[in-house]
Amino acid sequence: MKIVHTIAELRAHLAAFQRPVFVPTMGNLHDGHLALVRQAKPLGDVLVVSIFVNRLQFLPHEDFDTYPRTLEADCQALQAVGCDVVFAPSERELYPEPQVFKVTPPAGLADILEGHFRPGFFTGVCTVVMKLFACVQPRVALFGQKDYQQLMVLRHMVQQFALPIDVIGAPTLRGADGLALSSRNNYLNPAERQEAVHLSQTLTAMAQALRGGATDIVAIEQQAMAALTARGWQPDYMTVRRRADLQWPAAAELATPATLVVLGAAKLGTTRLIDNLEV
Repeated sequence: MKIVHTIAELRAHLAAFQRPVFVPTMGNLHDGHLALVRQAKPLGDVLVVSIFVNRLQFLPHEDFDTYPRTLEADCQALQAVGCDVVFAPSERELYPEPQVFKVTPPAGLADILEGHFRPGFFTGVCTVVMKLFACVQPRVALFGQKDYQQLMVLRHMVQQFALPIDVIGAPTLRGADGLALSSRNNYLNPAERQEAVHLSQTLTAMAQALRGGATDIVAIEQQAMAALTARGWQPDYMTVRRRADLQWPAAAELATPATLVVLGAAKLGTTRLIDNLEV
């Protein structure tokens, strides 16, 4: 496995390959990331994983400075699952000057849900992913479905810019108790880790209600918010949306719940967790 830190070195190495496959990450890798890498491996002739903590997608009060940087351990884990190239640029390498050109996704998709509670988040995500795409020039890119809205935004970006990249969403990997794997799970203390499973359990209850024919979306959402709040969570949203565009479904669409997704974001202690479940 080759570890490169500059764009020039990356491009020189990849020049010999025809079908790079790419998994972008911010490091601090867990089994969910490694499952993405395993899924990506047979899809191209060289597998590239980037490790870069992207300042542009963090709000001023968020955890950019304290986000875990574990490059040595990440590289060992990646080598064990067959990664070919780790691209780990410094901030100065990827942003040698202020990044004033940015990719701004449409408000109707990017300013709802996560974008409402984290203004500018998806502009930061799209900008860094576009730049990483320019560096790696992949033919295939994999992203986890745990970040459901992010996956949708990036698919639309690739389509709008006619990028020759197949974007693949990989299923969310969960712990034995159902908690979605996330780097931010490391922030949870033991008691919080036990409690954290209630986010996925609440989403499961919402999905079951919809499958059972429930049609009062407002009541479903309010009950879910109240259930988490009663357990000491601070929920931002627990919501029912269309898979196609993440808008609220019309009444007629509730007859086909398989077209829907339930999504949630809530803070447990100081840690904000997100999850989703397709109905």
